[in-house]
Amino acid sequence: MIDLRLLREDPDRARASQRARGEDVDLVDAVLSADERRRSSSVRFDELRAEQKQLGKLIPKAEGEQKAELLRRTGELATAVKAADAEKDEAAAETQQLLRRLSNLVHPDVPVGGEEDFTVLETLGTPRDFGAEGFEPKDHLELGQRLGAIDVERGAKVSGSRFYFLTGVGALLELALVNAAIAQATEAGFTPMLTPALVKSQAMDGTGFLGQAAQDVYQLEKDELYLVGTSEVALAGYHMDEIIEANRLPLRYAAFSPCFRREAGSYGKDTRGIFRVHQFDKVEMFSYVDPEDSQAEHRRLLEWEKQWLSSLELPFQVIDVATGDLGASAARKYDCEAWIPTQGKYRELTSTSDCTQFQSRRLSVRMRDGKHVQPLATLNGTLCAVPRTIVALLENHQQEDGSVWVPPVLRPYLGGREALEPIAK
Repeated sequence: MIDLRLLREDPDRARASQRARGEDVDLVDAVLSADERRRSSSVRFDELRAEQKQLGKLIPKAEGEQKAELLRRTGELATAVKAADAEKDEAAAETQQLLRRLSNLVHPDVPVGGEEDFTVLETLGTPRDFGAEGFEPKDHLELGQRLGAIDVERGAKVSGSRFYFLTGVGALLELALVNAAIAQATEAGFTPMLTPALVKSQAMDGTGFLGQAAQDVYQLEKDELYLVGTSEVALAGYHMDEIIEANRLPLRYAAFSPCFRREAGSYGKDTRGIFRVHQFDKVEMFSYVDPEDSQAEHRRLLEWEKQWLSSLELPFQVIDVATGDLGASAARKYDCEAWIPTQGKYRELTSTSDCTQFQSRRLSVRMRDGKHVQPLATLNGTLCAVPRTIVALLENHQQEDGSVWVPPVLRPYLGGREALEPIAK
Protein backbone atom coordinates (compact mmCIF):
# COMPACT_ATOMS: atom_id res chain seq x y z
CA MET A 1 0.00 0.00 0.00
CA ILE A 2 1.40 3.36 -0.98
CA ASP A 3 1.54 6.41 1.26
CA LEU A 4 -1.78 8.28 1.12
CA ARG A 5 -0.06 11.59 1.86
CA LEU A 6 2.29 11.05 -1.10
CA LEU A 7 -0.73 10.27 -3.27
CA ARG A 8 -2.36 13.59 -2.27
CA GLU A 9 0.86 15.57 -2.80
CA ASP A 10 1.88 13.99 -6.13
CA PRO A 11 -1.06 12.20 -7.76
CA ASP A 12 0.57 12.51 -11.20
CA ARG A 13 3.37 10.20 -10.09
CA ALA A 14 0.82 7.56 -9.10
CA ARG A 15 -1.09 8.03 -12.36
CA ALA A 16 2.13 7.62 -14.36
CA SER A 17 3.00 4.47 -12.39
CA GLN A 18 -0.41 2.93 -13.02
CA ARG A 19 -0.18 3.83 -16.70
CA ALA A 20 3.30 2.28 -17.01
CA ARG A 21 2.02 -0.92 -15.42
CA GLY A 22 -0.94 -1.05 -17.81
CA GLU A 23 -3.32 -0.75 -14.86
CA ASP A 24 -6.34 1.44 -14.06
CA VAL A 25 -5.26 5.11 -13.92
CA ASP A 26 -8.72 6.28 -12.79
CA LEU A 27 -8.23 4.34 -9.57
CA VAL A 28 -5.93 7.14 -8.35
CA ASP A 29 -8.73 9.71 -8.61
CA ALA A 30 -11.20 7.30 -7.01
CA VAL A 31 -8.89 7.02 -3.99
CA LEU A 32 -8.47 10.79 -3.77
CA SER A 33 -12.23 11.34 -4.02
CA ALA A 34 -12.95 8.83 -1.24
CA ASP A 35 -10.21 10.39 0.88
CA GLU A 36 -11.71 13.87 0.42
CA ARG A 37 -15.09 12.53 1.57
CA ARG A 38 -13.39 10.94 4.55
CA ARG A 39 -11.67 14.16 5.54
CA SER A 40 -14.73 16.40 5.05
CA SER A 41 -17.01 14.02 6.97
CA SER A 42 -14.40 13.83 9.72
CA VAL A 43 -14.36 17.63 9.99
CA ARG A 44 -18.16 17.72 10.12
CA PHE A 45 -18.19 15.00 12.79
CA ASP A 46 -15.71 16.97 14.91
CA GLU A 47 -17.73 20.18 14.54
CA LEU A 48 -20.97 18.48 15.52
CA ARG A 49 -19.36 16.74 18.49
CA ALA A 50 -17.91 20.06 19.69
CA GLU A 51 -21.35 21.68 19.51
CA GLN A 52 -22.87 18.68 21.26
CA LYS A 53 -20.40 18.97 24.13
CA GLN A 54 -20.97 22.72 24.41
CA LEU A 55 -24.73 22.26 24.66
CA GLY A 56 -24.17 19.57 27.25
CA LYS A 57 -22.56 22.21 29.46
CA LEU A 58 -25.39 24.75 28.92
CA ILE A 59 -28.39 22.49 29.58
CA PRO A 60 -27.93 22.16 33.38
CA LYS A 61 -27.94 25.96 33.72
CA ALA A 62 -30.91 26.62 31.39
CA GLU A 63 -34.58 26.88 32.33
CA GLY A 64 -37.97 26.96 30.66
CA GLU A 65 -38.17 27.50 26.91
CA GLN A 66 -34.43 27.92 26.61
CA LYS A 67 -33.85 24.49 28.12
CA ALA A 68 -36.53 22.94 25.93
CA GLU A 69 -34.87 24.46 22.84
CA LEU A 70 -31.46 23.18 23.95
CA LEU A 71 -32.86 19.69 24.50
CA ARG A 72 -34.49 19.76 21.05
CA ARG A 73 -31.22 20.82 19.45
CA THR A 74 -29.37 18.16 21.43
CA GLY A 75 -31.67 15.53 19.96
CA GLU A 76 -31.01 16.81 16.43
CA LEU A 77 -27.29 16.81 17.11
CA ALA A 78 -27.34 13.24 18.39
CA THR A 79 -28.85 12.11 15.09
CA ALA A 80 -26.48 14.26 13.04
CA VAL A 81 -23.41 13.07 14.98
CA LYS A 82 -24.39 9.45 14.46
CA ALA A 83 -24.86 10.02 10.72
CA ALA A 84 -21.57 11.91 10.38
CA ASP A 85 -19.74 9.18 12.28
CA ALA A 86 -21.18 6.51 9.99
CA GLU A 87 -20.32 8.58 6.91
CA LYS A 88 -16.76 9.08 8.18
CA ASP A 89 -16.27 5.37 8.83
CA GLU A 90 -17.78 4.43 5.46
CA ALA A 91 -15.55 6.88 3.59
CA ALA A 92 -12.47 5.71 5.53
CA ALA A 93 -13.23 2.07 4.70
CA GLU A 94 -13.76 2.91 1.02
CA THR A 95 -10.50 4.88 0.94
CA GLN A 96 -8.55 1.95 2.38
CA GLN A 97 -10.26 -0.56 0.10
CA LEU A 98 -9.42 1.49 -3.00
CA LEU A 99 -5.92 2.30 -1.79
CA ARG A 100 -5.16 -1.41 -1.37
CA ARG A 101 -6.01 -1.94 -5.03
CA LEU A 102 -3.24 0.43 -6.16
CA SER A 103 0.06 -1.24 -7.04
CA ASN A 104 3.36 0.04 -5.72
CA LEU A 105 4.92 3.08 -7.37
CA VAL A 106 7.42 1.90 -9.96
CA HIS A 107 11.02 3.11 -9.76
CA PRO A 108 11.64 5.78 -12.44
CA ASP A 109 14.46 3.76 -14.04
CA VAL A 110 12.34 0.65 -14.67
CA PRO A 111 11.88 -0.01 -18.42
CA VAL A 112 8.29 0.60 -19.53
CA GLY A 113 6.41 -2.19 -21.29
CA GLY A 114 5.30 -5.79 -21.09
CA GLU A 115 6.97 -9.13 -20.41
CA GLU A 116 9.34 -8.91 -23.38
CA ASP A 117 10.38 -5.29 -22.84
CA PHE A 118 13.01 -5.94 -20.17
CA THR A 119 16.53 -4.53 -20.30
CA VAL A 120 19.50 -6.91 -20.21
CA LEU A 121 21.95 -5.55 -17.62
CA GLU A 122 24.73 -8.12 -18.00
CA THR A 123 25.49 -11.62 -19.27
CA LEU A 124 27.72 -13.99 -17.33
CA GLY A 125 29.16 -17.23 -18.65
CA THR A 126 29.01 -18.61 -22.19
CA PRO A 127 26.50 -21.23 -23.38
CA ARG A 128 28.15 -24.46 -24.51
CA ASP A 129 28.40 -25.20 -28.22
CA PHE A 130 27.12 -28.77 -28.23
CA GLY A 131 27.48 -28.94 -32.01
CA ALA A 132 31.19 -28.32 -31.68
CA GLU A 133 31.33 -31.06 -29.05
CA GLY A 134 29.72 -33.45 -31.50
CA PHE A 135 26.38 -34.30 -29.89
CA GLU A 136 22.81 -33.05 -29.61
CA PRO A 137 21.84 -32.04 -26.05
CA LYS A 138 19.01 -33.96 -24.39
CA ASP A 139 16.33 -32.12 -22.46
CA HIS A 140 16.14 -32.30 -18.67
CA LEU A 141 13.28 -34.80 -18.60
CA GLU A 142 15.06 -37.37 -20.77
CA LEU A 143 18.24 -36.89 -18.75
CA GLY A 144 16.33 -37.09 -15.47
CA GLN A 145 14.62 -40.30 -16.49
CA ARG A 146 17.92 -41.90 -17.53
CA LEU A 147 19.43 -40.87 -14.20
CA GLY A 148 16.45 -42.29 -12.31
CA ALA A 149 15.96 -38.78 -10.93
CA ILE A 150 12.59 -37.53 -12.23
CA ASP A 151 9.25 -39.35 -12.50
CA VAL A 152 6.45 -37.22 -13.97
CA GLU A 153 4.24 -40.14 -15.03
CA ARG A 154 3.68 -41.31 -11.46
CA GLY A 155 3.45 -37.68 -10.35
CA ALA A 156 0.51 -37.25 -12.73
CA LYS A 157 -0.98 -40.58 -11.62
CA VAL A 158 -0.91 -39.58 -7.97
CA SER A 159 -1.62 -35.83 -8.14
CA GLY A 160 -2.39 -34.77 -11.72
CA SER A 161 -0.54 -32.74 -14.33
CA ARG A 162 2.40 -30.53 -13.32
CA PHE A 163 3.27 -32.74 -10.34
CA TYR A 164 6.33 -34.98 -10.13
CA PHE A 165 8.50 -37.22 -7.99
CA LEU A 166 12.21 -36.65 -7.51
CA THR A 167 13.74 -40.08 -7.00
CA GLY A 168 17.19 -41.43 -6.20
CA VAL A 169 19.86 -38.92 -7.20
CA GLY A 170 17.06 -36.46 -8.05
CA ALA A 171 16.03 -36.32 -4.40
CA LEU A 172 19.68 -36.15 -3.33
CA LEU A 173 20.31 -33.34 -5.82
CA GLU A 174 17.47 -31.27 -4.32
CA LEU A 175 18.83 -31.76 -0.81
CA ALA A 176 22.31 -30.83 -2.03
CA LEU A 177 21.02 -27.63 -3.64
CA VAL A 178 19.05 -26.64 -0.55
CA ASN A 179 21.95 -27.30 1.81
CA ALA A 180 24.44 -25.44 -0.39
CA ALA A 181 22.08 -22.47 -0.78
CA ILE A 182 21.39 -22.26 2.95
CA ALA A 183 25.14 -22.51 3.62
CA GLN A 184 25.81 -19.54 1.31
CA ALA A 185 23.01 -17.50 2.87
CA THR A 186 24.16 -18.29 6.41
CA GLU A 187 27.71 -17.28 5.56
CA ALA A 188 26.32 -13.98 4.22
CA GLY A 189 24.62 -13.32 7.55
CA PHE A 190 21.07 -14.50 6.90
CA THR A 191 19.16 -16.27 9.67
CA PRO A 192 18.02 -19.71 8.39
CA MET A 193 14.27 -20.25 8.69
CA LEU A 194 11.71 -23.01 8.17
CA THR A 195 8.36 -21.32 7.67
CA PRO A 196 4.66 -22.32 7.67
CA ALA A 197 3.23 -23.32 4.30
CA LEU A 198 -0.26 -22.25 5.41
CA VAL A 199 -0.95 -18.60 6.28
CA LYS A 200 -3.88 -16.41 7.24
CA SER A 201 -5.47 -13.95 4.82
CA GLN A 202 -3.80 -11.01 6.59
CA ALA A 203 -0.35 -12.27 5.59
CA MET A 204 -1.37 -13.20 2.05
CA ASP A 205 -3.21 -9.93 1.42
CA GLY A 206 -0.54 -7.90 3.22
CA THR A 207 2.14 -9.06 0.81
CA GLY A 208 -0.07 -8.23 -2.18
CA PHE A 209 -0.89 -11.76 -3.36
CA LEU A 210 -4.68 -11.48 -3.13
CA GLY A 211 -4.86 -8.82 -5.82
CA GLN A 212 -3.78 -9.53 -9.40
CA ALA A 213 -2.05 -12.78 -8.30
CA ALA A 214 -5.12 -14.21 -6.52
CA GLN A 215 -5.90 -16.59 -9.38
CA ASP A 216 -2.63 -18.41 -8.71
CA VAL A 217 -3.27 -18.93 -4.99
CA TYR A 218 -4.59 -22.14 -3.42
CA GLN A 219 -7.17 -21.43 -0.70
CA LEU A 220 -8.47 -23.74 2.03
CA GLU A 221 -11.84 -22.06 2.53
CA LYS A 222 -12.96 -24.29 5.39
CA ASP A 223 -9.91 -23.34 7.44
CA GLU A 224 -9.61 -19.73 6.19
CA LEU A 225 -6.00 -20.39 5.25
CA TYR A 226 -3.91 -20.11 2.09
CA LEU A 227 -1.06 -22.21 0.74
CA VAL A 228 1.95 -19.97 0.11
CA GLY A 229 3.35 -19.52 -3.38
CA THR A 230 6.61 -18.41 -1.76
CA SER A 231 7.94 -18.18 1.79
CA GLU A 232 8.10 -14.41 1.19
CA VAL A 233 4.53 -14.37 2.53
CA ALA A 234 5.38 -15.97 5.86
CA LEU A 235 8.61 -13.98 6.19
CA ALA A 236 6.83 -10.67 5.50
CA GLY A 237 4.21 -11.58 8.10
CA TYR A 238 6.82 -12.64 10.65
CA HIS A 239 7.11 -9.12 12.10
CA MET A 240 3.50 -8.11 11.37
CA ASP A 241 2.14 -5.49 13.83
CA GLU A 242 5.61 -4.94 15.32
CA ILE A 243 7.89 -1.94 15.80
CA ILE A 244 11.57 -2.75 15.23
CA GLU A 245 14.31 -0.57 16.62
CA ALA A 246 16.39 0.98 13.82
CA ASN A 247 19.66 -0.25 15.32
CA ARG A 248 18.50 -3.86 14.74
CA LEU A 249 18.27 -3.35 10.98
CA PRO A 250 18.90 -4.87 8.57
CA LEU A 251 17.12 -8.10 9.47
CA ARG A 252 17.82 -10.83 6.93
CA TYR A 253 16.16 -14.26 6.75
CA ALA A 254 16.70 -17.21 4.40
CA ALA A 255 13.81 -19.67 4.39
CA PHE A 256 13.38 -23.13 2.91
CA SER A 257 9.75 -23.99 2.19
CA PRO A 258 7.39 -25.76 -0.19
CA CYS A 259 5.60 -23.43 -2.62
CA PHE A 260 2.21 -23.94 -4.29
CA ARG A 261 0.95 -22.22 -7.44
CA ARG A 262 -2.08 -22.88 -9.62
CA GLU A 263 -0.17 -21.61 -12.69
CA ALA A 264 -3.42 -20.09 -13.91
CA GLY A 265 -3.12 -18.83 -17.44
CA SER A 266 -0.18 -21.10 -18.23
CA TYR A 267 -2.17 -23.68 -20.20
CA GLY A 268 0.07 -25.16 -22.87
CA LYS A 269 3.22 -23.48 -21.52
CA ASP A 270 6.18 -25.56 -20.33
CA THR A 271 4.09 -28.72 -20.09
CA ARG A 272 7.05 -31.08 -20.47
CA GLY A 273 9.10 -31.93 -17.43
CA ILE A 274 9.43 -29.93 -14.23
CA PHE A 275 10.07 -26.36 -15.36
CA ARG A 276 6.56 -25.09 -14.52
CA VAL A 277 4.85 -27.07 -11.75
CA HIS A 278 2.17 -26.68 -9.07
CA GLN A 279 4.39 -27.60 -6.10
CA PHE A 280 8.10 -27.03 -5.62
CA ASP A 281 10.65 -26.22 -2.94
CA LYS A 282 12.58 -22.99 -2.72
CA VAL A 283 15.18 -21.14 -0.66
CA GLU A 284 14.10 -17.50 -0.37
CA MET A 285 15.99 -14.49 0.97
CA PHE A 286 14.06 -11.73 2.73
CA SER A 287 15.28 -8.40 4.13
CA TYR A 288 13.84 -5.74 6.42
CA VAL A 289 15.78 -2.48 6.03
CA ASP A 290 15.63 1.29 6.53
CA PRO A 291 13.76 2.70 3.47
CA GLU A 292 16.81 4.81 2.63
CA ASP A 293 18.83 1.58 2.19
CA SER A 294 16.33 -0.38 0.09
CA GLN A 295 17.95 0.26 -3.30
CA ALA A 296 21.40 -0.70 -2.00
CA GLU A 297 19.94 -3.83 -0.39
CA HIS A 298 18.28 -4.69 -3.68
CA ARG A 299 21.67 -4.70 -5.39
CA ARG A 300 23.11 -6.81 -2.57
CA LEU A 301 20.37 -9.42 -2.99
CA LEU A 302 21.09 -9.52 -6.72
CA GLU A 303 24.80 -10.02 -6.04
CA TRP A 304 24.04 -12.98 -3.76
CA GLU A 305 21.88 -14.51 -6.50
CA LYS A 306 24.66 -14.01 -9.04
CA GLN A 307 27.14 -15.57 -6.64
CA TRP A 308 24.88 -18.62 -6.31
CA LEU A 309 24.34 -19.16 -10.03
CA SER A 310 28.04 -18.59 -10.73
CA SER A 311 28.93 -21.23 -8.13
CA LEU A 312 26.74 -23.67 -10.07
CA GLU A 313 28.72 -22.66 -13.20
CA LEU A 314 25.57 -21.84 -15.17
CA PRO A 315 25.54 -19.28 -18.01
CA PHE A 316 22.95 -16.61 -17.22
CA GLN A 317 21.82 -13.06 -17.89
CA VAL A 318 20.52 -10.39 -15.51
CA ILE A 319 17.49 -8.38 -16.59
CA ASP A 320 15.70 -5.28 -15.32
CA VAL A 321 12.06 -6.40 -15.49
CA ALA A 322 9.63 -4.09 -17.33
CA THR A 323 6.78 -2.27 -15.58
CA GLY A 324 4.03 -4.53 -16.88
CA ASP A 325 5.69 -7.64 -15.44
CA LEU A 326 6.61 -6.39 -11.98
CA GLY A 327 3.88 -7.71 -9.71
CA ALA A 328 1.80 -5.42 -7.49
CA SER A 329 4.24 -5.16 -4.58
CA ALA A 330 7.48 -4.51 -6.45
CA ALA A 331 8.81 -1.05 -7.27
CA ARG A 332 11.63 -2.72 -9.19
CA LYS A 333 12.61 -6.31 -9.95
CA TYR A 334 15.73 -7.99 -11.30
CA ASP A 335 15.63 -11.52 -12.72
CA CYS A 336 18.53 -13.88 -13.33
CA GLU A 337 17.77 -16.08 -16.33
CA ALA A 338 19.81 -19.21 -17.00
CA TRP A 339 20.51 -20.53 -20.47
CA ILE A 340 18.43 -23.65 -21.25
CA PRO A 341 20.18 -25.43 -24.16
CA THR A 342 17.24 -27.39 -25.55
CA GLN A 343 15.02 -24.28 -25.51
CA GLY A 344 17.74 -22.10 -27.00
CA LYS A 345 16.95 -19.20 -24.70
CA TYR A 346 17.37 -17.78 -21.22
CA ARG A 347 14.68 -18.60 -18.65
CA GLU A 348 14.04 -17.16 -15.20
CA LEU A 349 15.74 -18.95 -12.31
CA THR A 350 15.87 -16.26 -9.63
CA SER A 351 14.14 -12.96 -9.00
CA THR A 352 14.64 -10.16 -6.49
CA SER A 353 12.15 -7.38 -5.75
CA ASP A 354 12.37 -4.09 -3.89
CA CYS A 355 8.92 -3.65 -2.34
CA THR A 356 9.87 -0.37 -0.59
CA GLN A 357 7.25 0.36 2.12
CA PHE A 358 4.35 -1.19 0.22
CA GLN A 359 4.12 -4.45 2.20
CA SER A 360 5.16 -3.06 5.58
CA ARG A 361 2.45 -0.39 5.40
CA ARG A 362 -0.18 -3.08 4.79
CA LEU A 363 1.25 -5.39 7.47
CA SER A 364 2.01 -2.62 9.98
CA VAL A 365 5.72 -3.44 10.28
CA ARG A 366 7.47 -0.30 11.44
CA MET A 367 10.90 0.91 12.54
CA ARG A 368 11.64 3.33 15.35
CA ASP A 369 14.57 5.71 15.11
CA GLY A 370 14.53 7.80 18.28
CA LYS A 371 11.03 9.24 18.51
CA HIS A 372 10.32 8.78 14.79
CA VAL A 373 8.28 5.71 13.79
CA GLN A 374 7.66 4.83 10.13
CA PRO A 375 7.07 1.78 7.91
CA LEU A 376 10.35 0.11 6.98
CA ALA A 377 11.24 -1.41 3.60
CA THR A 378 10.95 -5.08 2.65
CA LEU A 379 12.79 -6.92 -0.11
CA ASN A 380 12.81 -10.51 -1.31
CA GLY A 381 15.05 -12.59 -3.53
CA THR A 382 14.99 -16.17 -4.73
CA LEU A 383 18.22 -17.96 -3.97
CA CYS A 384 17.26 -21.39 -5.28
CA ALA A 385 13.99 -22.47 -6.89
CA VAL A 386 14.77 -26.17 -6.94
CA PRO A 387 13.05 -27.66 -10.04
CA ARG A 388 14.17 -24.92 -12.43
CA THR A 389 17.68 -25.10 -11.05
CA ILE A 390 17.71 -28.86 -11.62
CA VAL A 391 16.51 -28.24 -15.19
CA ALA A 392 19.39 -25.83 -15.82
CA LEU A 393 21.98 -28.06 -14.13
CA LEU A 394 21.04 -31.21 -16.02
CA GLU A 395 20.90 -29.55 -19.43
CA ASN A 396 24.01 -27.37 -19.12
CA HIS A 397 26.25 -29.95 -17.45
CA GLN A 398 25.20 -33.06 -19.41
CA GLN A 399 27.80 -35.25 -21.08
CA GLU A 400 27.50 -37.22 -24.29
CA ASP A 401 27.07 -40.53 -22.42
CA GLY A 402 24.03 -39.18 -20.51
CA SER A 403 25.91 -38.49 -17.28
CA VAL A 404 25.81 -35.05 -15.67
CA TRP A 405 28.84 -33.22 -14.29
CA VAL A 406 28.43 -32.01 -10.71
CA PRO A 407 29.73 -28.51 -9.85
CA PRO A 408 32.26 -28.57 -6.97
CA VAL A 409 29.96 -26.49 -4.72
CA LEU A 410 27.46 -29.38 -4.59
CA ARG A 411 29.88 -32.29 -4.22
CA PRO A 412 30.20 -32.17 -0.40
CA TYR A 413 26.42 -32.65 -0.22
CA LEU A 414 26.41 -35.52 -2.74
CA GLY A 415 28.94 -37.78 -1.09
CA GLY A 416 31.78 -36.39 -3.19
CA ARG A 417 30.18 -37.36 -6.53
CA GLU A 418 31.77 -35.64 -9.50
CA ALA A 419 29.07 -36.86 -11.87
CA LEU A 420 25.55 -38.27 -11.82
CA GLU A 421 25.52 -41.50 -13.77
CA PRO A 422 22.59 -42.88 -15.79
CA ILE A 423 20.93 -46.04 -14.54
CA ALA A 424 19.04 -46.65 -17.78
CA LYS A 425 20.16 -46.44 -21.38
